[in-house]
Amino acid sequence: MPKNYTYTDAGVNRAQRHESKKALASLKETYKHIGFGGIMRLPYGNLFPIDDNTFLDLEIEGVGTKVLIAELADKHDTIGVDAVAMVVNDVIRSGAKPLALADNIHAVASEPKLVNAWLKGIIAGAEESLCPVVNGETGDVAEIIRGIKPNSGFDMVVSCVGKVEKQNVITGEGIKPGDPIIGLPSSGVHSNGITLVRKILFKQWGGKYEATDIPQGLEREVALEVLEPTKIYVQPLLKLAREVKIKGAVHITGDSYTKFNNLANYSPGIGFRFDNFNPHPIFGLIQKTAAELGYTITDEEMFKTFNMGWGFGIIVDKTDIDKAMNTLEQDSVKPQRIGKVTDKERVVEIKHGEKRLILT
Repeated sequence: MPKNYTYTDAGVNRAQRHESKKALASLKETYKHIGFGGIMRLPYGNLFPIDDNTFLDLEIEGVGTKVLIAELADKHDTIGVDAVAMVVNDVIRSGAKPLALADNIHAVASEPKLVNAWLKGIIAGAEESLCPVVNGETGDVAEIIRGIKPNSGFDMVVSCVGKVEKQNVITGEGIKPGDPIIGLPSSGVHSNGITLVRKILFKQWGGKYEATDIPQGLEREVALEVLEPTKIYVQPLLKLAREVKIKGAVHITGDSYTKFNNLANYSPGIGFRFDNFNPHPIFGLIQKTAAELGYTITDEEMFKTFNMGWGFGIIVDKTDIDKAMNTLEQDSVKPQRIGKVTDKERVVEIKHGEKRLILT
């Protein structure tokens, strides 16, 4: 491994993924089958109409290699929360209310104890999202799924459909320099950057620790710290949307703070400055452990890969900031102002302590 260690070095090639996404343009050929009007394009996905005033937001998400940590720790009862969180947090970016969930689990073997544990997490996530699980499938595909222990390998994907009225869609339009950015705290790593985490922190993949080790700075086993479920933001976000106009909503996942630049496609001429960070100890541990192994994970790489303490970003007009903060505080989500919109087009600035970073 090179001294400067990146997500690409860990096995997730951002440039290749970006190039591959160009193939998605071919899906436009299928849009002709929509019965009412056309697709509404948004910063982070598309809505499709079911009548003149109502749109559906259909999303599908997985938890990536976090399933391997669940398998390593033999703790399977929370990974379903992550799967639900990843998809419902994507649905609410458009202002849509989650209506229904469906799960797909592929496993080496559908061992009853494991299936019960997986579903326990999915149910917990669904309850918190106020959304029913109406369908699902569990497939035994031992020739495809290998895993790291006998008969316990699996993959988990959840889809969700949400509904939003046309006048309530969060479009990403009308964002102006000076608009504040509100952050909703994350619970930790969530479900992104796990490939890098695994290869730095866990001996199983060439890192430093056993799953049951408690590194300095943590208060529990390292595997349990990484497995802390992804936070679900459905209820506070939808409540806020009823009280103020939300200009932009960002689920801070893959590509982290650079994702905000998608909003510049809908509000041209804007950039973003973030200046309020208090990352969980796990993030410092990742950088520190990498250094102990002889690698360097730069600050830029950390802010491009991980949420660094904020799981969801909300942009409102500066005249609405007090009402927005008061509304969110009533739901005990501990919101904070984490930055503001600037006039530096597509420039993402990070201020963390004495550090000043520009993300590209």
